[in-house]
Amino acid sequence: GPGNNGGDGLVAARHLHDAGCRVKIFSLKVLDESDSKVIALCERSLFITQDENDLESLARESNVIVDALFGTGMKLPLRENVKKLLEHVKKPEGSPRPFGFGKMIVAVDCPSGMDCDSGEIDSAALQADLTVTFGAAKVGQFKFPAANYLGEMIIAPIGWSDDLPTLKTITLELADAERARKALPARPRDAHKYTFGKMLAIVGSKNYVGAARLVGEAANRIGAGLVTLAVPQSIYPILASQMIETTWLPMPDDWNDLESLRDVVAKSDSVIIGCGLGTAETTKTFMRDFVGAKHASPLLVDADGLRLLATIPDWHKKIPPMSVLTPHPGEMSAMTGLSTGEIKEDRVDIARRFAKEWGHVVLLKGAFTVIAAPDGRTVIEPFATAALAKAGSGDVLSGIIGGLLAQKVEPFEAAIAGGFIHGRAAEIAAQKLGTSISVVASDMVGAIAKAIKEIS
Repeated sequence: GPGNNGGDGLVAARHLHDAGCRVKIFSLKVLDESDSKVIALCERSLFITQDENDLESLARESNVIVDALFGTGMKLPLRENVKKLLEHVKKPEGSPRPFGFGKMIVAVDCPSGMDCDSGEIDSAALQADLTVTFGAAKVGQFKFPAANYLGEMIIAPIGWSDDLPTLKTITLELADAERARKALPARPRDAHKYTFGKMLAIVGSKNYVGAARLVGEAANRIGAGLVTLAVPQSIYPILASQMIETTWLPMPDDWNDLESLRDVVAKSDSVIIGCGLGTAETTKTFMRDFVGAKHASPLLVDADGLRLLATIPDWHKKIPPMSVLTPHPGEMSAMTGLSTGEIKEDRVDIARRFAKEWGHVVLLKGAFTVIAAPDGRTVIEPFATAALAKAGSGDVLSGIIGGLLAQKVEPFEAAIAGGFIHGRAAEIAAQKLGTSISVVASDMVGAIAKAIKEIS
């Protein structure tokens, strides 16, 4: 290409040649012979052509195609002459992938034909096997359909100094293993169970017995010292026979006994409410009374709890400051009155907007989960896998974050670390089974320990 992206391609060509590859170059325009990058290639006698009649045969003969036509500054749509060129380079449908078999397409910064802000893709864009993006990820790379065109993505450092003034103003970040590791509490050898906190989960109903189990087991696996589950009396015997490490607070099936919870809530280091709770009228009354009691313990609200919150006037003023809210788009719709389509259209902006308005941490679930704090800080989780698209997945996430909150991890960082460990656990479960199709939520619980080991 004619710009900086093309310049990156010329530099790549030189390095590939010097590493022993046979390199040929197609340039969209006649290259400037006074350019030092071009001079270096001419000194190496590399084949350079601007004749599009050469392009199809070059592409057919090549094992690796480096796409360095257009980068982050390109705006759609592509010009017709460029679309025609890209058609010469595209792989046939069903051609072998991934690396080492058949043709491999490597995109410089982003595939040509991708809008790095909106995530839109031109119909002629090449689908990369590998994208090497420079300095930092681009927000459009975490939106669909663009995310499907990146292949594996590597974020390559380009020498930015840590004290670069621009870096101090960045409020949108990408979660990574290092950040998750820093959030994990220390595990001193002389610790006891109360060192790692007491977590209470108010969860479950006759229709959602498994939700309570997934929450409790995930909290245990993330290291909470003492996990107590408040569950309806009718499902207590089932769960108690399966979870021998957990303590219990059996509740009436209609949840009409808030008094039994008061002392336990007050003594807990974190509280989860909502997973599998149901939305019966008596449960609505219980939720209203619970919120009205104004407990101080760090709170995470998920699932049915979010739908119940939405029915309470000024609910965001009544729950503890910096509570963690973990809606999927449907639950976010119930809480905001926006359609799911409006929410999915710009999940970063929606999460930020309502985190600020409500004064709480919002974790908006979905492919590339978004986590926003009231002060505008926002983080995207780097996971988009069908392994997460299973019933109970959100309950596991709640248990992980609630367990971190019990260990005194600050709410925003608990949500980020919990989201990262949850996403990585799903990937590990899929790798173990050999497919994402067969992953179930309990497989994610089983993979939490390996995810922690990786990041530690």
